Amino acid sequence: MDQQRISTRRRNLMLGAAAAGAAALTHPLSVLAQGAEEIVIGGSIPMTGVFAFAGVGINAGIQDYVKIVNDAGGIKGRKVKYVPEDTGYKVDVSVAAFKKITSQNKVNVYYGDSTGFAKTINPELDRNGNILMAGASFATELNNPQKYPNQFMVGPDYTEMFGILLKHIAKEKPGAKVAFVYSDSEFGRDPIDESETEAKKLGLNVVVKIMTPPGSVDVSGEVIKLRRAAPDYTIFHGYILAPIPEFITQGKQQGMQSKWMGTFWTMDSSTVMKMGEVGEGFMGVMPYRYYYDTEKAPMLEKIRAMRPEYQSTAYIQGFLAAMLFLESAKRTLDANKPLTGTNLKAALNSIKDYDTGGLIGVPITIKGNSIPVGRVYRADMKAQKMVAASDWIKL
Repeated sequence: MDQQRISTRRRNLMLGAAAAGAAALTHPLSVLAQGAEEIVIGGSIPMTGVFAFAGVGINAGIQDYVKIVNDAGGIKGRKVKYVPEDTGYKVDVSVAAFKKITSQNKVNVYYGDSTGFAKTINPELDRNGNILMAGASFATELNNPQKYPNQFMVGPDYTEMFGILLKHIAKEKPGAKVAFVYSDSEFGRDPIDESETEAKKLGLNVVVKIMTPPGSVDVSGEVIKLRRAAPDYTIFHGYILAPIPEFITQGKQQGMQSKWMGTFWTMDSSTVMKMGEVGEGFMGVMPYRYYYDTEKAPMLEKIRAMRPEYQSTAYIQGFLAAMLFLESAKRTLDANKPLTGTNLKAALNSIKDYDTGGLIGVPITIKGNSIPVGRVYRADMKAQKMVAASDWIKL
């Protein structure tokens, strides 16, 4: 009897162990199955280094939109996973991050941190064939679907930004005299030649082009050149802040009456407010609404509920990148197609009259690699805010 009980007990223990073993085996398999179903956003994000002011915002924006989507049940029942790595805004580190993230995850969409990275990784994107990429760059060169078929930018390219400013100028003061002041960098030189041609088409007169070292401080010689040319409008490009305040301060001291303008990376509210009183009336192009805009924008209201303190324009850019990534994934899955780079890009390019929840003030259509829409905003130093100075301008 005892022998029988012992053998029954032994058999039960063995069965229990087998069941536990089977459970242990099926558990990772089920996790793997779930993992395969996830939609994965990879990211080379500059959380440290010279571009960290933008990277921190971009990262938070992507995280928040992923949370909104996952809280609502994901995309067609699939959860979204966001896998970022800090790059310090260095191309080699960014490439290493891309390789690491894509080797450990089945990445569907990827956020890149720079023009250098976007160009360096492009052959790898083409070879991989399964990833759609956007990023922090608005380089005109990337706005070429033949050369960069699996990439896009979340706004107008730098030449289109100039186009929006020039259109605004031509409407406000036909035949105006315009100056271009830009940094001696790839970023700075990017839109200059094409924009000069565009200005002529709009009947504007580019009276001087001035190139300076990036972030230079002594600009007294350049200001004299600028004053002699007496532009009605001066457009700065290829800088974040310095030497723009120096140009404006010295220009005003020398009696210049120019209106002063900038492009996206200068136009964050906190950047412009650092100019102090010389920044009063400073204008520039912005593809998105600012965090504090009071016009109807349900998505901004959601953002403000999640983050009651001011969020940068880089945050809005990251948030919108995630929105467009996941809209492309949703459209691809709706069409019962696999999530390949080609299918995701085709889905992105099927976006027509799309409402971003008011992040961009007009419905958007994405034909190529950019979203050629923006608005001119002006600094109101008393209110410590950027206020709309134009309607939304579509190119």
